[in-house]
Amino acid sequence: MRIPQITLSAIIILTTQLSVFSQNQTNFQKDSTMLRQIFDETLENGRAYEDLRSLTKDIGARLAGSASADMAVEWGYNKLNSYGFDKVYKQEIEVPHWERGTTEKAWYTDTDGNIHQLNILALGGSVATEGPLQAELIHFKTREDLQNAKKKDVKGKIVFISQPMDQKMIETFDAYGACYPIRGLGAIDAANKSAKAVIIRSLSLSEHPHPHTGTMQYEDGVTKIPAAAISTMDATALEKHMITTRGVTKLMIEMNCKTFPPKKSHNVIAEITGSENPNHIITVGGHLDSWDVGEGAHDDGAGIVHSMEAARTLMALNYQPKNTIRVVFFMNEENGNMGGKTYAELMGQSNEKHIAAIESDRGGFTPRGFSLDGNDRQLKLLLSFTKLFEPYLLQQLEEGYGGVDITPLKSEFKDIALFGFVPDSQRYFEIHHNANDVFETVNKRELHLGAASISSLIYLLDNYL
Repeated sequence: MRIPQITLSAIIILTTQLSVFSQNQTNFQKDSTMLRQIFDETLENGRAYEDLRSLTKDIGARLAGSASADMAVEWGYNKLNSYGFDKVYKQEIEVPHWERGTTEKAWYTDTDGNIHQLNILALGGSVATEGPLQAELIHFKTREDLQNAKKKDVKGKIVFISQPMDQKMIETFDAYGACYPIRGLGAIDAANKSAKAVIIRSLSLSEHPHPHTGTMQYEDGVTKIPAAAISTMDATALEKHMITTRGVTKLMIEMNCKTFPPKKSHNVIAEITGSENPNHIITVGGHLDSWDVGEGAHDDGAGIVHSMEAARTLMALNYQPKNTIRVVFFMNEENGNMGGKTYAELMGQSNEKHIAAIESDRGGFTPRGFSLDGNDRQLKLLLSFTKLFEPYLLQQLEEGYGGVDITPLKSEFKDIALFGFVPDSQRYFEIHHNANDVFETVNKRELHLGAASISSLIYLLDNYL
């Protein structure tokens, strides 16, 4: 008997759908098993925590241009070589060189003549005070208040901006971004009003005695004035004093920081060569430099060991990637991003095709997921990993930001997918750019869960991007 054409077509469609479904189920089981193996290997045999101990305790803080940054390059080169990558090499870059100098000092004298010492740090790139600098203090609750002030009221005084990060924001990096211009542009705003110097409340969501630092900017044609941050505890006390008293408060400040000519440094790079597409690159990395206070444990020692451990785990499982997996320890993210910029420029001149990059630079806390700077197709792919990530509580998969170091790749490879590792951020700004950022604040299990999460994403992108 002759089968009707419509029935035959339906059978073909159904058979095709069943075949696709079966293939998808097979892939899911294979991928699920691989992710389980990745997490098992990292949680049982991971080396990230001990590697971080070595980086923070044997090298310490690593500001670009410093001797300790030079030693961090050697540490990274030797450590990557010890793990048996196919290639390990250094990529020469030029970095800025700023030094804090002797410990900053600051005191204010209240209306009763009492003297109070402040915990203070120069902002990165600030000019010195050229000896002790004393002047009347003028208080502004927000940057906008300073911008709207009359020049005659500010001239010759030291500006104090007490604006805090917004406690109501659940996403702490949004609160940080809203306040960043105070640190980055406060010296320009104050100098435009003829102030002698500026101090700000440290960017943190908690009250503690440790001031923070971070990069700031000057503008051509505008006088360069000293810029510093005081601890959140001191800022709260000083603000209360300024509001409750009507008398003149004087501030004495001394900072000996200095900018030197740029120096030669290096990114440190390791590769697992791809078996099918060796010129197709998946970059994973963090930044090797840190600020010169604390030990740079979360920012960004965690990102360094995350990246190295993610690749080490794949090698330990004898996984052979289709594309080349490249681990990059970027230098100079904190005050210039010359590592990220140089890497992107040199890769753009090569015959390589960069298909994805992953950055870890938000600390070593409990992993939550990944953000993507990419197109709709890449976002759809990331969301397709939801079921695979669910057992590991990686539930925050969304459009967003990749990271400072990998963003320059976008100008060289317009279709590249940039992924940012997203850990829990609620405690991050307790340690950010201050003396609290030490190895002891990092939890081993949280750190290793982050490394396994990144390793899993590398595996999935290597197979499906």
